[in-house]
Amino acid sequence: MLNELMLRLMNPLTDQILKTMLTEPYPNNPLVMTTTFEKLTVRAVMEAGIRAQTGQPLSRPFGSALRLSPWEQLLLNPRQLFELPTPDETTIDTKVTIGPRAKRPLKLDIPILITGMSYGGSLNLPMKIALAKGASLAGTATNTGESAVSHEERDSAKFLIGQYNRGGWLNSREQLEKVDAIEVQLGQGAWGGAVTSSGSEDKMDEHLRELWKIDAGGNTGKKSRLPNVNNAKDIINLINNLKKDYPVPVGIKIAATHFMEKELEVIAQTQADFIVIDGQEGGTAAAAPTLEDDMGLPTLFGLGRTINWLRQQGIRERFTVIAAGGLRTPGEMLKALALGADAVYIGSIAVLATLQSQITKALPDHPAHQLALYDGQLKDEFDIEEGSQHLANFLSSCVSEMKMALQAMGKSKITELGRDDLVCLNSELARNLSIGYAGDPLTVKQTTPPLAAK
Repeated sequence: MLNELMLRLMNPLTDQILKTMLTEPYPNNPLVMTTTFEKLTVRAVMEAGIRAQTGQPLSRPFGSALRLSPWEQLLLNPRQLFELPTPDETTIDTKVTIGPRAKRPLKLDIPILITGMSYGGSLNLPMKIALAKGASLAGTATNTGESAVSHEERDSAKFLIGQYNRGGWLNSREQLEKVDAIEVQLGQGAWGGAVTSSGSEDKMDEHLRELWKIDAGGNTGKKSRLPNVNNAKDIINLINNLKKDYPVPVGIKIAATHFMEKELEVIAQTQADFIVIDGQEGGTAAAAPTLEDDMGLPTLFGLGRTINWLRQQGIRERFTVIAAGGLRTPGEMLKALALGADAVYIGSIAVLATLQSQITKALPDHPAHQLALYDGQLKDEFDIEEGSQHLANFLSSCVSEMKMALQAMGKSKITELGRDDLVCLNSELARNLSIGYAGDPLTVKQTTPPLAAK
């Protein structure tokens, strides 16, 4: 009875909507907005509205919505007959060493690291603790991001990489002696490289003000350059001095750009142990859409060109290379490793995995990231222990799938991956990356006469 009544009430309304949609000319048709959204996209219309309302630059969380690295054009190559799969996947070694030539190398159980997301500038303290605990359970490292080392994060992290940053909050000896590796942050993919940003003391709690050493009424923020760095020579001296003063691996993080080779020429003059290439698809707590969408180089191309240049110069073995920026799945991570990276950073996907079932605390009233951000409205509702276990589960799942793929490819160690383990569906991309094209036969060196010859 109720269903019949509802149908009778809805039928005239539905008929009127359909009649209007199908008969009214475009200028008077309310559904003309559907074509507007198709042309401009819902996101562009929404952002235009926000700009019109505020007159201020936008600040979009999680980075660009664009996916410009064509990872789906690359496939991994299994072996079945001429070489056999690995007998037992449980014996496959996934260990990786960051900075093997450092006095105190960073040795990890898996090649997946948690990228730099800062306490205060990005995430809240409970989320940073959960990321540190989850990474520790998985035997890998987490990164401070552009902040200082809090004792809560340090106590929760088995391995902690500290970012020597443009805000200066981790650049003292007291801070640098607390970390297991030093990452000099010279740029970030989601920020179009390096851009000035500012903050205010009144938006910080007492814990953060004390950690960052911010006086009452003071302002804080990041510059576009590191303190006392005004040219390439200053960068070289900074890296070499850090190497001299600290036994841990010292690395450089840069945003991928079309000037990759010029940037690498400077890095090659340093004694750095590792290089982080952060592609345009990288995430962030908040950045202007123009910086996220319209600047930089996609991760796949930034990584490929970095490895090519280092090999051409004969210095590939000098550096551990870490790929970052938009990597989401174990398959994409494996492809980055096969392309030449020694390890990968993940960020946005790690945060969402950490939130997992707790997202229901936010939706539908609030966006999920309100649980994770420093100024998030729901940060007090986030459960650290539950989040850390979910992150550990996510990393364990990724590594298990990676081992399956490595078994099919006949590998006993993840470090055995190479470009011959990749094939590309696009001939131009295959040529640029120096890997096989799926439309061309592979020339395999024969150790015995082919069957036809017999």
